Amino acid sequence: QVQLVESGGGLVQPGGSLRLSCAASGFSFAIYVMSWYRQAPGKERELVAAITRAGGSTNYVDSVKGRFTISRDNAKATVYLQMNSLKPEDTAVYYCNAKHPVRLDFDYWGQGTQVTVSS
Repeated sequence: QVQLVESGGGLVQPGGSLRLSCAASGFSFAIYVMSWYRQAPGKERELVAAITRAGGSTNYVDSVKGRFTISRDNAKATVYLQMNSLKPEDTAVYYCNAKHPVRLDFDYWGQGTQVTVSS
């Protein structure tokens, strides 16, 4: 059974930091491209950051470059999103995603974790 379980969300003041974690099970984590998406109220879901299988390549949406860092630990089957200098516009539900590099139908999502940036 495939599972992606996010944790680490919460309420933080502007300028603060949070670290999201996504624990995976039920599939071969190490071969999947892992990503974080977010969806704010009334907006479409957007890709925030992605990391390749071995972690050698990452990419970020422009609005988080220099503030967020995606990483993965294949031994623990976990992907992380370190979020620094948080802004109110970062408020959203953050979702973990796993995509097989070849089999596009092997596309898994977590349940999401709420991040709220507010004073």
